[in-house]
Amino acid sequence: MTPERIAQLIRLRHEFHQQPELSGQEEHTATRVADLLRQAGADRVLCGIGGHGVAAVYESGVPGPTVGIRCELDGLPIQELADLEYASQIAGKGHLCGHDGHMVMVLGVAEALKEQRPKSGRVVLIFQPAEETGHGAIAYRADPQFAEVSPDIVLSLHNLPGLELGAVELCEGPANCASRGMQIVLTGKTSHAAAPQDGVSPAGALSTLIPALANLGAGGDLDDTYALTTVTHATLGERTVGVAPGQAELWVTLRTVSDARMESLMAEAETLVKNTAEAEGLAFEISYDEVFEACVNDLETVSVLAKACADRGVACRLVDQPQRFSEDFGQFGKGAQAAMFWLGAGQDHPQLHNPDYDFPDALIPIGTGVFLSAIDVALSNTY
Repeated sequence: MTPERIAQLIRLRHEFHQQPELSGQEEHTATRVADLLRQAGADRVLCGIGGHGVAAVYESGVPGPTVGIRCELDGLPIQELADLEYASQIAGKGHLCGHDGHMVMVLGVAEALKEQRPKSGRVVLIFQPAEETGHGAIAYRADPQFAEVSPDIVLSLHNLPGLELGAVELCEGPANCASRGMQIVLTGKTSHAAAPQDGVSPAGALSTLIPALANLGAGGDLDDTYALTTVTHATLGERTVGVAPGQAELWVTLRTVSDARMESLMAEAETLVKNTAEAEGLAFEISYDEVFEACVNDLETVSVLAKACADRGVACRLVDQPQRFSEDFGQFGKGAQAAMFWLGAGQDHPQLHNPDYDFPDALIPIGTGVFLSAIDVALSNTY
């Protein structure tokens, strides 16, 4: 990549950074991306996939597999605190996970494909909405338009604070934990605070469930037995001193390495809630949101990425443990060989989702280059 092109991509990243849009609301981001892909000579640009998703197709005219490169469109509902010339212009919203940088790296791939089409097969650039909520990849794959571009191999990356700047980590097998938000509503009966015996309060059940659910999963080694339960929110009754409460709400995040362990952890948690509520004479409801299945890297596709890093002279380390946080990229592995790599944002860099986080621009040519080499490796079957 020339210095001029790198500078252009950095300016574009800063533009995206200033205008973050939340999951499911990425209309203007998607429109801008689609316009840029048309300018970058895509043979087809598909819009509105699974919401505001976009796909760009680059054909070779020669039979071969379809290689997909995926990135995310959405920002976060977090107020940015970094003192930047290009800081978010939208109050309470920020690109504080690096999706602005991920988009720009894939747009860098588009610019390169404009100049030199793939040697065989085709490349599909996937711009996915709503990653942060876990809804985006499912909706993207379920959209009828996806059948037109469905890849045989799909690659992605995520920047990783704590890893040395520009270095790559690759995980064979489980790459990201499964997680889901468990939302519990306990319903009893209100009464006058002077006569609590006339009501059915969920206070006792709530005080039992908070530590009991937390103790179901204490974390530990990231193996098949790993389970972590984190209480994230609780409410009891109304903000008044005259009414004994009749309702409580408790939110807990469940996290495991495997989907099988998630199923057993859910069963344990649901049984605990049921038994506790019934013992206290309470009705209860359980629902789930932000459901992320485990992300598992295909071994052959890991080899593609490892070879691409070697070809680019990028330091690459294979690791045997997944990341604790979740990713909906694993959905693409249901119909394709899929793998994600981690690109170091710096050992002392602010963590993802922190209000002072900002994507390191130095990663743009590195990530773009690895993707381009991976496309060549996958299409030439040289791994």
